[in-house]
Amino acid sequence: MRDLRIIFMGTPDFAVPSLRALVENNFKVVAVVTAADKPKGRGQKLVPSPVKRAAQEFNIPVLQPKNLKSQEFQQRLQDYNPNLQVVVAFRMLPEVVWQYPEYGTFNLHASLLPQYRGAAPINWAIINGEKTTGLTTFFLQHEIDTGNIIAQEKIVISESDNAGSLHDKMMQQGAALVLETVQKIADNDFELTPQSAQVDSKEAPKLNKESTAIDWNQPVAKVHNFIRGLSPYPSAWTQINGSYYKILASAPNYDHSNLQPGEYLSDDKSFLQIKCGDGMLCILELQKEGKRRMDIQSFLRGNEL
Repeated sequence: MRDLRIIFMGTPDFAVPSLRALVENNFKVVAVVTAADKPKGRGQKLVPSPVKRAAQEFNIPVLQPKNLKSQEFQQRLQDYNPNLQVVVAFRMLPEVVWQYPEYGTFNLHASLLPQYRGAAPINWAIINGEKTTGLTTFFLQHEIDTGNIIAQEKIVISESDNAGSLHDKMMQQGAALVLETVQKIADNDFELTPQSAQVDSKEAPKLNKESTAIDWNQPVAKVHNFIRGLSPYPSAWTQINGSYYKILASAPNYDHSNLQPGEYLSDDKSFLQIKCGDGMLCILELQKEGKRRMDIQSFLRGNEL
């Protein structure tokens, strides 16, 4: 068995179970690389990333470089003498960093590559109405999300899943896949699979304000999947009577009406339905700008549309 000295790179909650799995299964994580502490709340107090908090719990040294290309950071990495780097939800690495370890640098990606390369694979899989997705570990190379595949695992997307619930499932199953991958590398017992060049491959670009606006001209099913795929974060949004709303949960209702797309029906007490291209969509949860998230009945009891 290879004697591994691992540097783990990650920042958000999604990466924490993977780090825990490695440490709790007695792999030697010699250092953690994560984002700088960020100001939060009214007092703008500096708050460490979830991965930093986990590393401190295990007494693992933490590096928080501002510039991944700096000589100082690269020297500090080399001082730990790593022979494997594991990346889970971190920034794009410069070649000089990912090429350094003897056994390479692998990344956990939340899709079945080559499908859904990009920054938001969980969101886009649901937005596009997929019934299955998955996880991939692959060795980094020059172009993002294109390296040789080490291992993959399929995951079913249920009708009740949104981006948040799928994220949580993939977070736990991703940790198991990271552990399995590191064990394969330690045993030198794996075969690499080159990614195929699929003509029909779907991308997962970064989401922004413009790309998360609801288009009510789309069919009911498509708008419903759009809302699921963006809930709870970054959230699909729309305007109703001049006010901005995040739409966080919905249910298809294919009844037709004479309304135009984007127009709504409501009794101001218990329901809100908005016209899509081929029917109505029931709004179950929403959040008015500057207000808290509410189910539709609670919202209508205290607010007017």
